[in-house]
Amino acid sequence: MTLSATRRLALKGALACACAAAFSLPALAADNVLRVSAIPDEAPTELQRKFAPLGKYLEAQTGLKVVFTPVSDYAAVVESLATRKIDLAWLGGFTYVQAKIRTTGTAIPIVQREEDAKFTSRFITADPAIKGLADLKGKTFAFGAPSSTSGSLMPRFFLQQAGLNPEKDFKNVAFSGAHDATVAFVAAGKAEAGVLNASVWDKLVEQKKVDTDKVRVFATTPPYFDYNWTVRGDLDPALVKKLTDAFLKLDPANPEHKEIMALQRASKFIPTRKENYDGIEKAAQSAGLLK
Repeated sequence: MTLSATRRLALKGALACACAAAFSLPALAADNVLRVSAIPDEAPTELQRKFAPLGKYLEAQTGLKVVFTPVSDYAAVVESLATRKIDLAWLGGFTYVQAKIRTTGTAIPIVQREEDAKFTSRFITADPAIKGLADLKGKTFAFGAPSSTSGSLMPRFFLQQAGLNPEKDFKNVAFSGAHDATVAFVAAGKAEAGVLNASVWDKLVEQKKVDTDKVRVFATTPPYFDYNWTVRGDLDPALVKKLTDAFLKLDPANPEHKEIMALQRASKFIPTRKENYDGIEKAAQSAGLLK
């Protein structure tokens, strides 16, 4: 064998080893960019507004450029996380369960707001005759998005526990697509009642974007685990730790963090774990939403 041929074989071997090593090592954020997305549970402009100061904070904490990538629907967030198009995602409890299944268990929930450990949904109406869940029989009703934990899955689960089957007992079931849209549906008379997450309802009331003399809460669900920030499972552990620490350091008493926490509607972030969402997974199976 000639010397040049030997060198070529050696180079091929080295290249093969390098490729194998690259695939076996945890993946860094591509091109020093941290790509972030969120379930579209509110209007796209509102999601961008909420994330802007948090994105700047994460840039300072990680040394990476942070890019927020909006998506069209809940399924797109799950798929983008599974196909490594995004590195970090704001997910609802059910969306996390879907991401866990889609990524064969590799997606990692790292933090949640303290409020997410005891989250609730609010049933709303503009109909004076509706005073409780039993009064929903024969009425038109609006959920949020089909994959929404707080706008669809858990309210449906608690309705079933109350002996109500939406498809059989309600006159019509609609999906508004987002929590703020559900309020608009009910206010406009497109649905006689609806359900959305408590946090968005409280925000809309505070911002006077809902007339509470017309639209009111008539029932609230028991608490459940909901939203979290999840990373793709093959992200560099050092970066995952930086992100986790960055969220846990956020403090509303710190003037530099106050706007971030207000927009995230968080008193503080706390660690979370996969097991917190076992109840969500069981509820989804019970509702026939998971095979």
